Amino acid sequence: MSNNFNDTILRAYQGEKTNHTPAWFMRQAGRSQKEYLEIKEKYSLFEITHQPELCAYVTKLPVDQYEIDAAILYKDIMTPLPAMGIDVEIVSGIGPVIDNPIKSLRDVEALKELEPETDLDYMLETIRILTEEQLNVPLIGFSGAPFTLASYMVEGGP
Repeated sequence: MSNNFNDTILRAYQGEKTNHTPAWFMRQAGRSQKEYLEIKEKYSLFEITHQPELCAYVTKLPVDQYEIDAAILYKDIMTPLPAMGIDVEIVSGIGPVIDNPIKSLRDVEALKELEPETDLDYMLETIRILTEEQLNVPLIGFSGAPFTLASYMVEGGP
């Protein structure tokens, strides 16, 4: 990691005066970036996230090209669901589609407990690569709220 850590966004969050208004991409990758589009031709979102080096590269693209003040971790709110036994696919033009939606108490009881260190080790490795080796800006993560995830799991999609 660079010694020139850009903490502008952190200082702004704390109410400090900064030289400029911090900027970052609202979505987790520069979806108009040529390099990202080329990667998406070859790999799905889940395939990218399961490859920590590639996921780190995609996360860092907007930071490198636009010199923004924070990186958004490349992932989807559906990331934890497969480890819990939910078959989810991100379908272009639709969004998350769940093949086995929750329809009964038995389905709820069949959900596996999430073990982040083993079930999401690829995401933890991506975070490690970014924060210890690559980024000179803060990394912003995000997750789906329990009600949001439960809604998808029950409805089977958007």
